[in-house]
Amino acid sequence: QVQLVESGGGLVQPGGSLRLSCAASGSIVSIGDMSWYRQAPGKEREPVAVIGRGGNTNYADSVKGRFTISRDNAKNTVYLQMNSMKLEDTAVYYCKAKIWESGRSAYFTVWGQGTQVTVSS
Repeated sequence: QVQLVESGGGLVQPGGSLRLSCAASGSIVSIGDMSWYRQAPGKEREPVAVIGRGGNTNYADSVKGRFTISRDNAKNTVYLQMNSMKLEDTAVYYCKAKIWESGRSAYFTVWGQGTQVTVSS
């Protein structure tokens, strides 16, 4: 059974940095796009950043220049480096990936369980 497990969340002061990781495990043939989303209290879940298998990236305007998404295909892992963090970055962060699992005929979407990120002084 394929699953995504996030790590690296926590408490950070405004202006600080955190690095999130999300590792995929299971009978994986291939992984396509990998993404980070976040959901703040009382708000809809929103996309933060996405990276293709070849490394092309796209970011939400709110995080451009502060966050960097990267991936290690050999480790089936995606990262989110968050710098110059702001109070409004506080949210539960989720990773999402399109995964081709052994025995399937196409990619399907898998979500992680989420990790809490709190920016507070």
